[in-house]
This record gives sequence, structure tokens and C-alpha cells, in this order.
Amino acid sequence: MDPLKSFSIQTYGCKVNTYDSGLLEKRFQAKGFESSKAPQVFILNTCAVTEAATKEALKQARKIKSQNPFGLVVVTGCGAQVDTEAFEKMPAVDLVVANSHKGQLEFLIEDFYKGKLTSKVFKSNIFKKEDLEAGGGLESSHSRAFLKIQDGCNSFCTFCVIPFARGKSRSVSVKDLIGRVNELYAQGFREVVITGVHIGDYEDENQRLEDLVEALLSKTQMPRFRISSLEPVELSDRLLDLYKDNDRLCPHFHMSIQHLNSRVLKLMKRSYGREEVLDAFARIEKALPQAYVGMDLIVGFPTETEEEFLGALKDLENSFWSRVHVFSYSKRPGTYAARLDGQIAEAVKKERARQLRQLSQERIYQKAPKQLGASKLGLPLSSNDPEFLKFLTRDYLTVQVPRPSKDFQVSGAGDGEVRLEMKEILPDRRPGLDPVFLGTLL
Repeated sequence: MDPLKSFSIQTYGCKVNTYDSGLLEKRFQAKGFESSKAPQVFILNTCAVTEAATKEALKQARKIKSQNPFGLVVVTGCGAQVDTEAFEKMPAVDLVVANSHKGQLEFLIEDFYKGKLTSKVFKSNIFKKEDLEAGGGLESSHSRAFLKIQDGCNSFCTFCVIPFARGKSRSVSVKDLIGRVNELYAQGFREVVITGVHIGDYEDENQRLEDLVEALLSKTQMPRFRISSLEPVELSDRLLDLYKDNDRLCPHFHMSIQHLNSRVLKLMKRSYGREEVLDAFARIEKALPQAYVGMDLIVGFPTETEEEFLGALKDLENSFWSRVHVFSYSKRPGTYAARLDGQIAEAVKKERARQLRQLSQERIYQKAPKQLGASKLGLPLSSNDPEFLKFLTRDYLTVQVPRPSKDFQVSGAGDGEVRLEMKEILPDRRPGLDPVFLGTLL
């Protein structure tokens, strides 16, 4: 193998980036590159949701270059599109390829080695980007597949830089997505995670998200679908009915909430208020009382008062959910919220985040014992642990099972799934992480 054609990809951020990394891996291999643990080409597929995400990628680029001074460090993704200048100024970074040019990445790297490039940065107006770069969705280290149905966002929430990183909303056709799922099934994948930047915006002519889900259920054999982030107003009765009527839809919701105070939500330019959030929780509980409900919340948004924060905390204490992903508000370039008066002190944001994470941890471990003794279907996950197999249940619980004999083949109760009994909660209680269960094969 040509040593210049060995590569690695480090992925930051959301499921859409994971999808994109899968596509990059596929394209690079088609061009004769080979994935390696000791590569010559280091690709950082970056996130731009917070300032901390960009700082993390900058730190990693420095570390890679110090350890591999002759390696090629390439930054791509949302951070490259939004925080271009920070990466351009860093000597440790050799190429900055924004989302606008990500589809040309492997060719740009080849041209770099041929001495054809005259620029370090490749970037253009993301709002002119029309393609979705279909065909990714998996990485060699993952056992589930991601299906990007949509990219971009038209919402322009006042705190969010993602429209500037991903461009306008655009969707893959229902026909193409059915074909892609059937390809994934033929390749041996047994769960598809339906993802996108704002999947509630999905539209193929007159067909919306519910129509797509119905089509995937009726025209593919994939045994498990998992739908990623939804806003409260996007959780329609029709979509909930599909969950109730189809056990192939995993009872796992990730809600893009951001706050529970109506004034703050309006200032964020969200399309709902407190009542819609609480109603969404209540409707999930009524329809699927065993569902796992995760959500994103921001603390310390400009002008957020202590009373508003504590009110949101109280609402959460009395609502149906499983876990909170906590984000401290971060100023992002070009956003309206970054220009607002009433910016919250970092110490206050840190304390509010601590309280919310504590509540989330308490809720996780309050619900966990109720799972013991239950029988669940688990999908095998990739694991290098010599002692345990690892499984993911439909309701998003991780279960470890002692490895049987070497000739044991994972098969079992369903199409690619096995039947498990939940026996114990493992004692490794790490802050911010869900508990891991010990189970047995049935």
C-alpha cells in the first residue's frame, strides 16, 4: 500500500457527522486509500455547535501534528465552514476543507501530494450547496447504519450557527431512501437511525416525515428503525400512532427542546412554548409508557433569569423523560443571541448546568431498577471486550452479556436480534452516562 494513502477519520458532534464520516470512508477506500491506526492522512470531521467543539478540534490538530510532524492534518465539517479562520491560522493544520467542498476532499488530498494546490482553504457559499452527498451512513467500526434523509436548516434559531455550516434545508427522495435501506439490509445491517440536521423539515414533493416512515416500514425488511431529533410540535399524533402500531420503530425519542420557559423559547426563535413541550412529554407517556426519552437543553441563554431556570427545573421534575443532554450557552459568530444584552456569567452557567446534570443523573438511576427482570430484544454492537458481548435494546439500553464459548454465533429471537434478560445494574456510575446493565441470553 502507498503510505501516503493511509488515513484515519476522527468524528466530532452529531449523528449527521457520523453519517458523513461513513461516506468519506467509503469514498476514500474507493480511491485506493486504506483506513489505518498509524495513518499518513489525519481527517478531523469537526462540529461547530459550541465554541468548545472548535477548541477541542484545534487542540487535537496540534496534538496530532506534534506526534506526526510529517502527517497531513485535514480539517473538514461544520467547524471548517464556520470557524475557518481559526483553523487557517493554525500551522498544525495543512488543509481546511469546508462543508461546501467536502464532496471533493479525496481529490484535494491527492492534488496536495501532487503539488497542485495553491491554497490551504477550500470554502464557498454553503447556501448554494444543493447536493446531500448520499450513500454514507456507516463506519467500519459501527454495527448500525445512519440514514441521512435531510441536510441543512431554515429555522435560524437565534443561538444556532448550523444553517451557516450546513446551508438550506434539502431532502433525499422517498424512493432513494427506500433503495438505500434495502441496500443496508442486504449488507447485514439490522438497525437504521433516521437522521438529519432538522428532520422535521423533511419534504419530498408533498410527502413529509410521516409518509417517509410509513414507506420505509412497508417497503423494506429492516427490523429496527430509530428516529433521531424531533421538536415537540413535530411529534404528530400520526407519528405516535406509527410507533404504537409498529414495534419496528424503536421506542426511543430524542427531543430538541432547548428550554421549558416560553419567553426564553420565543427569544431563541423556537416554534413552540412551554405548553407544547409538556404536552409532548405527556403524549409520549400515554402512548408508549416504556419509552426512553432524551432531550437537549441549553442553560444560561442570554437574559435567562434564576426564576426561569428554576421553573424549568421544576417542570422537568414533574415530567416524563429519561435523560437530559445539557449544553451551556455558547456565543457563536453571526448569531443574533451573541449580540444580546444580558449575557450570563460563566460561573452561573456552570452552576445551572451542574444542577441540571444532577437531576438527569438522578432520573436515570431512578428508572434503571425498573428494568431488572425484564426480557428485551438486543442488537449486537461491535465490542473488543474479551469477556463480554454488548447489545443495544430497542429502548436504548446498553446490556453486557458474558461471552459464551468461542464457537457461539449471535443469532436468536429476531432478525439479527437476541432475547436478553436484564439481571443487574453494573456499578460503574459515571456522571452524565446512562447505566450499563448485565444480562443473560435467553
